[in-house]
Amino acid sequence: MPHGFDDDAETRRLLRTRPPRRALDWAGSALGGTVTAARALRGGTASAVHLLTVTSGSEARRAVLRRYVREEALEEPDLPERESCALTFAARLAVPTPELLAADTAGDEAGEPAVLMSWLPGSVRWWPADHDRWLARLAALLPVIHAAPAPPPVIPLFAPYQQASYQPPAWARWPRVWARAVEICHQPVPAGPRVFLHRDFHPGNVLWQRGKVTGVVDWPRASTGPPSADVGHCRVNLLPYGAAAVGRFTQAWEGLTGAIYDPWADVVTIIGFLGGLREEAPPSGERELTEDLLGQAVAALS
Repeated sequence: MPHGFDDDAETRRLLRTRPPRRALDWAGSALGGTVTAARALRGGTASAVHLLTVTSGSEARRAVLRRYVREEALEEPDLPERESCALTFAARLAVPTPELLAADTAGDEAGEPAVLMSWLPGSVRWWPADHDRWLARLAALLPVIHAAPAPPPVIPLFAPYQQASYQPPAWARWPRVWARAVEICHQPVPAGPRVFLHRDFHPGNVLWQRGKVTGVVDWPRASTGPPSADVGHCRVNLLPYGAAAVGRFTQAWEGLTGAIYDPWADVVTIIGFLGGLREEAPPSGERELTEDLLGQAVAALS
């Protein structure tokens, strides 16, 4: 099941229930109307995201409200500001992205830190009919994003996600490989070009309609760093489709850019998921693929 579609009761309560009146009033006021409908959007687990209908007289418009309600998100208080800045910056890209409509980065008016953005048509495609074309079009988005000029300083430099514990998951076959991967993850980011990164690029953050991309969404983690960081994040998220799909996606990106993928990004992505991999083991085949990918990357970097 795709990540974010297997909610437990607490997640449903926190993220999927109707936003509080205070947040809806703030969103309606920002758009000069009244919120007449609010529907939870599925897929994410880090914040509450709702599709709103805002009515003003005889006119109605759609907007998307993100509220930072999880305690772990609030431990990074710059995320709402970073998302606001990233949305403004991403508007210059040659790919469709949401428009920033309003932001309450401290939550003084909305009740929690909140970002209001335009709604984009389309839907996520997890299992497309033409798999190869889908992978190629996913890969083609990254050179466009990475071609942006240098972003403003509020967009931070790439850094691996910190983990509460770096113990390997219980299902690990090669603990020494995981230990070496942790060492690599703590080393400085490799030298080379620094580009504007989505930082959470994967199929769940790309919208499609009639075979065309209609939006790249979910920008709170935008960063500046090596292009391979976005490629690696997507590679690991493509593991449920098999090693061949991961390879075709990477080859498509390399063919478009002339660059060579850096396996360092496999290491920092997988170790960045370590807490989740320990708490909820992937299906058996995916576990082996994850560890195989990690082992190949560690070997290439040793």
